[in-house]
Amino acid sequence: MDLLIKSLVGFVVGSLIGMTGVGGGVLLLPILIFGLHVPPLRAVGSDALFNFLTKIGASAVHLRKGTVRLKVVLALIVGSAPGSYLGVNLLHHLRVVHGNGVNHFITVAVGVLLLCIPTFLFFQKKIEDRAAERPPTMKSFAWMGLIGLVAGFLVGITSVGSGSIVMMLLLLFYSFQPKIMVGTDVVHALLLTGVTSFLHFKINNNIDIHLVGALLLGSVPGGILGSYLSTRVPVPWLRRILCAVLLATGARMLMS
Repeated sequence: MDLLIKSLVGFVVGSLIGMTGVGGGVLLLPILIFGLHVPPLRAVGSDALFNFLTKIGASAVHLRKGTVRLKVVLALIVGSAPGSYLGVNLLHHLRVVHGNGVNHFITVAVGVLLLCIPTFLFFQKKIEDRAAERPPTMKSFAWMGLIGLVAGFLVGITSVGSGSIVMMLLLLFYSFQPKIMVGTDVVHALLLTGVTSFLHFKINNNIDIHLVGALLLGSVPGGILGSYLSTRVPVPWLRRILCAVLLATGARMLMS
């Protein structure tokens, strides 16, 4: 029964990702913490590994199609890898000093991001439509490293934002065709979540492999179904409802 429930959660999350394009971290983490009552520290590590594994296939497709700007990925990961290291080590330090108090810190941090990210998503389409094509420059590459550092730190402490936050900030300095922006973002997110999940396993040993396996068991068919339904359901309205739910969840986490 436990396996069935976790697989069902994975199926629902996979379906929503396939239909709306909203990131897996921002959808799954609140469910793990509130729905399945996974301790926040373990939920963050497990969520990072889940996100890494779910991005392997999409990254391979984008690389094969040539919709990835590897220089941009490199500029981002130069900042995001050490940022993730700092974030994971901060959690380790807080656990050593405050014990289970680290879980409250994670809950607050995730609550703040759940208020910020859905707000970004509300305006993402308008921002993308107004963004003129701008190839990266040496100056923008430096800013991308800083974006990576911030995003990596946030992903290290929450596992949330490897795609959504990076994409929104990238548009400030660099813009290409949507498929190239998405492909570049997905491949960087693959590398970042891979580094983050490894660090969580190595430093905190807080990844539940059985939980991740059960979630994947449901998310793979869920993602396929969601992609199929994306042309048959009112996606813009579904995204708005989802964002509203995430905002309410974020507010609840801050008040808990």
